[in-house]
Amino acid sequence: MPAQIPSDSVGLVTPERARFEAPFTVQSGQTLPEFELVYETYGELNAARSNAVLIYHALSGHHHAAGYSTMEDQKPGWWDTCIGPGKPLDTNRFFIVSLNNLGGCHGSTGPRSINPETGRVYGPDFPTITVRDWVRSQKLLMENLNIDRWAAVVGGSLGAMQAMQWAIDYPEQLGHAVLIAGAPKLSAQNIAFNEIARQAITTDPDYHGGRYLEAGSNPVRGLMLARMVGHVTYQSDHSWADKFGREIKSGDIERGQEVEFQVESYLHYQGRSFSQHFDANTYVLMTRALDYFDPAREFGDDLVAALRTTACDFMVTAFSTDWRFSPSRSKEIVDALIHAGKSVVSTVIDTPFGHDAFLLPVERYLDVFSAYMDRVARQEGLNNGR
Repeated sequence: MPAQIPSDSVGLVTPERARFEAPFTVQSGQTLPEFELVYETYGELNAARSNAVLIYHALSGHHHAAGYSTMEDQKPGWWDTCIGPGKPLDTNRFFIVSLNNLGGCHGSTGPRSINPETGRVYGPDFPTITVRDWVRSQKLLMENLNIDRWAAVVGGSLGAMQAMQWAIDYPEQLGHAVLIAGAPKLSAQNIAFNEIARQAITTDPDYHGGRYLEAGSNPVRGLMLARMVGHVTYQSDHSWADKFGREIKSGDIERGQEVEFQVESYLHYQGRSFSQHFDANTYVLMTRALDYFDPAREFGDDLVAALRTTACDFMVTAFSTDWRFSPSRSKEIVDALIHAGKSVVSTVIDTPFGHDAFLLPVERYLDVFSAYMDRVARQEGLNNGR
């Protein structure tokens, strides 16, 4: 932890665990006999229980979104930029809930967990999970916390998809949905990137058909490659050029001997780090959930019809240089909401940082986000604090 905790930090945070002992049947028809969700909360739930906001993580995220886990932490949670006193998700007004999704590898029940029916690690036998399954499990967590309605659900990337699904599935239990850098479904190109990442993992000799834990191994090379491919797509060409250009870390480029560019070194570091803390089966599971997401499918491929079932207000935000989830994909959502007669605020933030911009302290983005959350607070009657 830094020598002095910033005044706008939520400080030291301890994760909590919710256990659900009733069988949970997922969309594929498979059943989990029981499961657990790990989550963190920031701020306080008011007496009316009306100031709760649910935060979704993206593909490789987890429940630790703000503050510090231990006194030794040097880095705060992944969205500390946006969560805390005076920040867009102001903990002086809102009670924030951030969870690790079902199937995750940071404490919630997932492929690394023990199957109580067999006594073995689930591994590749863990059920296929969809975005709708995540939303249903989050509804159970909501009930566990005795919350009847979210003032807002908020998410970037994969999180935006979950926010959209919640708005469709539980319209009366939501005031606002904040969709950041999202899409109504993945493009063929995005599905292709995900499949390359999965192939890198599943063809690693140390994958052992998904039973690497039982074999005492870890598909490090596959995870490294998957992360490297993904990381390249999360940033813009400008961002890569600005950070690294064609700078050389080592070797003799004139003779073409053992040359390593700075960008190569960076990707190797990111890949190695990722392979040590993320589970391979979870990566496969979550990328498939991304690929399968398409809420319009059950409405005759009509996104307008799907969104017509919603009752909340929306904020939809995109970033100008995000080519993985481009502004045109957010525009599809906005156009469908308008045609469905829904209230929507839309913005495209001009930034050089690509898809990763939703995690960064981009001033214009934070200003817009703050202004919308001020609107949420006014409409939910939270302007006078808790």
